[in-house]
Amino acid sequence: MHQNLHSPMFFFLQQLSLSDLLQSMVIVPILLKTVINEGAKISLIGCIVQLYIFGVTEALQCFLLTVMSYDRYLAICNPLRYSSIMNHRFCVKLIVMSWLLALSFIPVTVITAATQEFCNQNTINHFFCDYFPLLELSCSDTSLVRILVIAVSFPIILIPFMLITVSYICIAHEILKITSNIGRQKAFSTCSSHLAVVSIFYGSLIVTYVVPTRNQSQTIGKLLSLLYTVVTPFINPLIYSLRSTDMKNAFGNIVQKRIFYQM
Repeated sequence: MHQNLHSPMFFFLQQLSLSDLLQSMVIVPILLKTVINEGAKISLIGCIVQLYIFGVTEALQCFLLTVMSYDRYLAICNPLRYSSIMNHRFCVKLIVMSWLLALSFIPVTVITAATQEFCNQNTINHFFCDYFPLLELSCSDTSLVRILVIAVSFPIILIPFMLITVSYICIAHEILKITSNIGRQKAFSTCSSHLAVVSIFYGSLIVTYVVPTRNQSQTIGKLLSLLYTVVTPFINPLIYSLRSTDMKNAFGNIVQKRIFYQM
């Protein structure tokens, strides 16, 4: 195995891929069933479980992308101390902390949504059980739940996004100091894939949860949901693989070895 694939960045990518896989296992089957059958049935308990797993994986991705931006910040802005700071033990701590934060924030909103009173209406105008489409079925006052969802989205979405923004401002400042064009291109290439994923993922999340509008069209809401539930998990491996020289070199070595052994 290529030695560079054991670096902290690829360790975090493994965790991000795991989160993407968990989310896809929950969302994609019901999405395909809805498209093929023009609708799908799910119990209230199943809906709540889906909502919880979806919330945990989304929160986990937010924290992981923040951790990855910190990794890129150290690699470019403080390269001499990078190896001593980003050791395996510290990386594991960051992953565990990300999981604990995701698991602790989400139950509050899920339990509050589950305790709402649901009347005769039982058709969700969405392809999975999301917070706001589910609350549309409630016949009780949902203003408190909506405020709670928006409030919880600040430490999960907005604060990590601000930390990522600050990291990239520092990275951009450091890149501008590099005199050679080759050095600038190399530094930028290490961050461009992560920046592309962050832009798509956080952009759709912020519009959906941080600044939602009651009169937002349901079609736009569904399209935004597709971005962070289906599109982002699908393009994550493609973006990181195509932009990573280490990944391409490792893949090339594997292909060469396979060809050599078959000869």
